[in-house]
Amino acid sequence: LIVHQPYRPLTLYAESLGPEVLNTAWHIVNDSLRCDVILTNPPHLIALSALHMSSVIHNNEHAMLWFSDLSISIEKITQVSQCLVQLYELWRGFEEKKEIPQILFR
Repeated sequence: LIVHQPYRPLTLYAESLGPEVLNTAWHIVNDSLRCDVILTNPPHLIALSALHMSSVIHNNEHAMLWFSDLSISIEKITQVSQCLVQLYELWRGFEEKKEIPQILFR
């Protein structure tokens, strides 16, 4: 199994979007490695999704205009973003002190 990482397209796409957008998008890509989105989507789509989420977080108007000029469907980007949001929701609801003992004592 060969898995291509989304870091190279991320850095290429984020050159004009600013360092704060890139930094947050980098963290989102790191988080994407903890779910199956890396196995089910091409790396450029994961990078674009991370940039889109980061642009929304930072309210970057330039990035929103940049996304409107892309030839890729925003629906595809949104699908990947929804998977990542589901991961964050799962993490938010996970109570380690409560869940881990139940798993270990089975």
